[in-house]
Amino acid sequence: MNTSIAPGKTTEQSVDALLKTIRIPPRPSLLADVQQEMASQDPSPRRLAKIIANDVALAGSLMKLTNSSFFGLRLKATSVDHAVDLLGLSQCGLLMTGIIARQAVVVQGRSLVKFWDFSSKRAQAMAYLASRIRVCPADVAHTFGLFCDIGVPLMLERFPDYSMTLASANKEFVKRFTDVEDERHACNHAAIGTLMARTWGLPEHVSTGILLHHDYAVLEDISTPEIVRSLIALALVSEYGIQKYHGQELSAEWEKGGELACGFLGLAMDEAADKFDELHEIFNTAA
Repeated sequence: MNTSIAPGKTTEQSVDALLKTIRIPPRPSLLADVQQEMASQDPSPRRLAKIIANDVALAGSLMKLTNSSFFGLRLKATSVDHAVDLLGLSQCGLLMTGIIARQAVVVQGRSLVKFWDFSSKRAQAMAYLASRIRVCPADVAHTFGLFCDIGVPLMLERFPDYSMTLASANKEFVKRFTDVEDERHACNHAAIGTLMARTWGLPEHVSTGILLHHDYAVLEDISTPEIVRSLIALALVSEYGIQKYHGQELSAEWEKGGELACGFLGLAMDEAADKFDELHEIFNTAA
């Protein structure tokens, strides 16, 4: 059954009612514990390791990632405590957020492997670019990269025909991506993603960036916080870098906002090409 709402027939009340039918996963208690420890005045590697070790699946995932080629560490982690020491508190906290998100966000009958692969690459790319261009903290960029499109699986779960909407939106060179979604479903993945980000206690500038990340006009709007614009610009550069890595040269989103993103970041187009090459080296190393 098609559960979309016909364009032009929505009201604020009907949209609110529709939003209530979309399942926003509650923030897992484990994530709340990790966030609380990371936000404390004196975060402790031992306390963080204890939180992680209390969940066998989480501990196993951390060990597997720590010892993977993704990090290329000289030493292999032999325990959760050792993994936290090898990675460091900040990196470990970021990894936990990603692992917990994968466990909490599922769509029955659909594989999200490609979705999480792209999200992980975007998070990695954004953190790298943020550390080089220095427009925002790398850990904030990583969090944004991971959760930027988190509304997509929630829309897939709610609307049986959302895959067709995604295909149309990805080919749209004029309209905003979210406008295509709104016309078909009276809501969009950016709005849903923002609701989840706030439910999960992510930073306000991250949730605001999620809401606006397909509205490239904000890159020239000085009333929008600079860190929000930085996240949007970094995300677009990172996404195009990932697409080029997979052999996709033409991107509707890059055509709509690439020049604005590079302008905001102070990158000439040849400098952007150099950044893409650097990202591709990182992806090859982690493969």
